[in-house]
Amino acid sequence: MRPQSLKEFVGQKHLVGRGKPLAAAIQKKHLFSFILWGPPGCGKTTLARIYARNLNAQLYELSAVSAGKDDIRQIVEEGSLGKPKVLFLDEIHRFNKAQQDFLLPYVERGNITLIGATTENPSFEVISALLSRCRVFVLKELTDADIKEIITRVYPAITPDAVAWLTHIAQGDARQVITTIENAIQLYKEVTVKTLTDSLQSAFIRYDKKGEEHYNIISAFIKSMRAGQASAAIYYLARMLEAGEDPKFIARRMVIFASEDVGLAQPTALVVANDVFRAVEMIGLPECAINLAHGVAYLSSCKKDRRAYDALQLARADVKAHGNLPIPLKIRNAPTRLMKDLEYGKGYKKYDTESYFPDILKGKSYFKDEKQQNNQK
Repeated sequence: MRPQSLKEFVGQKHLVGRGKPLAAAIQKKHLFSFILWGPPGCGKTTLARIYARNLNAQLYELSAVSAGKDDIRQIVEEGSLGKPKVLFLDEIHRFNKAQQDFLLPYVERGNITLIGATTENPSFEVISALLSRCRVFVLKELTDADIKEIITRVYPAITPDAVAWLTHIAQGDARQVITTIENAIQLYKEVTVKTLTDSLQSAFIRYDKKGEEHYNIISAFIKSMRAGQASAAIYYLARMLEAGEDPKFIARRMVIFASEDVGLAQPTALVVANDVFRAVEMIGLPECAINLAHGVAYLSSCKKDRRAYDALQLARADVKAHGNLPIPLKIRNAPTRLMKDLEYGKGYKKYDTESYFPDILKGKSYFKDEKQQNNQK
């Protein structure tokens, strides 16, 4: 059922529609290295095969999970039969730095045209030298309309309720849909909502604890609390818990949030967040989910005050810019006679109004009092 040409390909119109970059490259037989970045089951492998076929290239397919330097070397040394060599490297983000460094010169010299496929952000996972020699194409999650078209191609006799059920559980993943249909046919000889449900043991929740989706969800969680949207924050909390996230990781982020975002507006937020963390440690799952939800609702409802956090970032910037500036003599420690003779601590007064900054920073103000903050608003 895999499409053999762009005419049969479903989805990704921003790349393969008329006049779009990949369609134009295939039409003009333009040979170049690129990376396909997108979620599972959106067509990365299919596009790579269509591209290589249309350029009459010799296609080699490797998975970075199991492949190594010897596999790359063997492809380079193998006869070309007068055809360009295209290497499709699936899950390229699994190649470590040393492996990517080994691949780089072959791509630079044109011994291999590389097509990488990844579900992770290549900016973080692919070395800059290799990334600079590849164009990155971002593939989108397939729409419900795309999924429905694929379903009816795979199994034309399917009922509308089965199509609706499959589309709902697909989450834009065509491979997930096709596998589920195949399992239902093999196990039960027919495709109905009941056979599909029985063949799929549990709904597919996409969540890689070390991948981009992990950071996307925790970002959405924090930003929802920051905006005071408790319901949205609890939804993302539930997403993380259902996907198997460590509840202590979530609780740690809440402790940070209590000082970073709530801060002086409600100092007890830090007390509550710490108590939630201790509850998570003592109770564990599944019951500690209740403690987390309690804390999330509280932190979301708190007023927010980032002055302490913002002041710290400004101070850090000056530390990095100016290094170890001399501390004013009057506020230096003077535990010895020599230090006193050198006027360490001389002139110090409690509750002094004179600036205690190093000379070059006098007049600086990182932390804004409430009056300054209100004026700024």
